[in-house]
Amino acid sequence: MSEQAATYECPNCGAALTFNAAEQLFTCDFCLSKFTRQQVLSANSEAKLREEEAAEAQFNAQMNEYECKHCGAHVIADTNTVASTCAYCHNPVVLVGRLSGEMKPKKIIPFGYDKAAAKEIFFQFVKKKWFVPKAFFVKEQVEKIAGVYYPFWVTDVNTDSQIKAHGTHIRKWRSGNREYTEVSHYEIYRRGKIHFEDLTTAALSDADKKMLEGILPYPSAALKEFSMPYLSGYTAKKRDIERDDIKAELKGRIDRYSERILRATIMPYSTLDVYGRNSRVLNSHWDYSLLPVWVLTYRDEKKGKTYVYTMNGHTGKVHGELPVSRWKLALFAGAVATVLTGLFTLIGGLFLQ
Repeated sequence: MSEQAATYECPNCGAALTFNAAEQLFTCDFCLSKFTRQQVLSANSEAKLREEEAAEAQFNAQMNEYECKHCGAHVIADTNTVASTCAYCHNPVVLVGRLSGEMKPKKIIPFGYDKAAAKEIFFQFVKKKWFVPKAFFVKEQVEKIAGVYYPFWVTDVNTDSQIKAHGTHIRKWRSGNREYTEVSHYEIYRRGKIHFEDLTTAALSDADKKMLEGILPYPSAALKEFSMPYLSGYTAKKRDIERDDIKAELKGRIDRYSERILRATIMPYSTLDVYGRNSRVLNSHWDYSLLPVWVLTYRDEKKGKTYVYTMNGHTGKVHGELPVSRWKLALFAGAVATVLTGLFTLIGGLFLQ
């Protein structure tokens, strides 16, 4: 009987380990750590794996997966919550079956606003927009607002970061009829260990990621251990990005954040040019998390475009590109033209007197 291949995680950052035959050690390509076979087995004990697999199986057994045949969206819901329409295009969704795969989250931020409160915040937001078509905020349309848990990767990282920079001090003075300039050059080096807490990255495609950026951040203190009852009455978007897929993106953010922090320790120079930076990941911790979002979409058939309004389900922060009524815009332009015509006529009459 063939033996199944096992995938082992790095004890420091959780990334997949590979075996280095030359060194006879298991190495991590993300944080560059190295481990003996005994260290790997100790950190990835069979008991721990069995416990996680059992929890995963129980979660999958209690969740159904739905697919929208119109827009392709995949959502999941517990067996007590029936997803009948798509939150994104409002078309009927089809039950695919029991959820499969490793989809059980570690953390969750529960909804802080119910549907009534979400609708009220929406009305407060949209009533300030003059040119929104009435069809976007009629009762039947607003009733389609849906509470959806969106998937994110939440990461804690410890780094050893450094930057190299070139700075100058420029001094100018005059003596008689001559002006002098003195330029002093400095090589600058900064290094420090930096901890980043709860770096949040959407576990979704680029289109959804851009939409969600407008309602970030979520407060770290609101994160709770995942529990099934929090999902009751809501659907959850199924993730389509694994953590290995975002490691390069996350590393880029860490490098930028580290540079900003280390630059702040440098005294003012006339010019400062950072020409080298690097952050070595010492260890990291990843939590697959579900965060709450209220979603309302509107389809403009004439333009063939879908507008998406979103609200942070915990803080109430809103974001969205709103549709524009051509009729209201034309009416406003006509009113402005009428006022300007009357004003110019009045001014012209005064000059002719």
